[in-house]
Parts: sequence; C-alpha cells; structure tokens
Amino acid sequence: MIDLVSLEHQLSTYIIDMRTSEEFTSLTSIAALAKQMVKDKKNVVYPLVYKLIVFALTLPVATATVERAFSAMKIIKHRLRSKMGDAWLNDCLVPYIEKEVFDSVSNEVIMQHYQKMQSRMQSL
Repeated sequence: MIDLVSLEHQLSTYIIDMRTSEEFTSLTSIAALAKQMVKDKKNVVYPLVYKLIVFALTLPVATATVERAFSAMKIIKHRLRSKMGDAWLNDCLVPYIEKEVFDSVSNEVIMQHYQKMQSRMQSL
C-alpha cells in the first residue's frame, strides 16, 4: 500500500519534471525514455516509475514466451493426440520450449554419449 502511495507521488512529480525537460519532450518510444532516464540518473530519483517502465518493456517478451509455449503444446497435441500421456507430452514439450538450452548442446556430445552407452539388445 505504501508503494502505491509512493508511486502516485512519484508519477505526479515525474510528469511535471518530464514536461519541463527538453531532453524528454522529444523522445518517441518507451525504450528511449528508459535509456534517457538512466543517462540522466532519473531512474534513481524515480525508482518506482522506472520499474513501471521496465515492466512495460518486458511485458511483450513475457507474453510472447507464454504464447510460444502454448503454440508448441497445440502443435504437439494436435499431431500426436492418440499417443499422448501426460509424462510423454511433458517430455516432448520441454525440448521444444527450452530450445535455447538444447541448442547449446552440440550434436557431437550427444552422439558420443550414446556411443558410450551399453547396448540394451539381448541375444535371443
């Protein structure tokens, strides 16, 4: 509750300060506003306003990440609906969603790992 009161106070002061500043009146984007705030040390003077601006900048990224995860799940569920169990679906989604992690592992390392494993085939 205290942060809300502080934010309201900071916002009203911030608006007045920004309207009178030449550097800030010519800015055309939220990203440029955040950069200018850091450059002029306004992020220290108005920490809650700066945090609000950072949240506004990260929201599209967070939304896209969630949408990508649901899109991946939709693709996998649609194509493989008949084979699906919860554990199997989870095993399929993790590599697709965490693509950056799996891309960092080279194919050579994976091949060497499988070559070192003992054969599971038993003689009949």
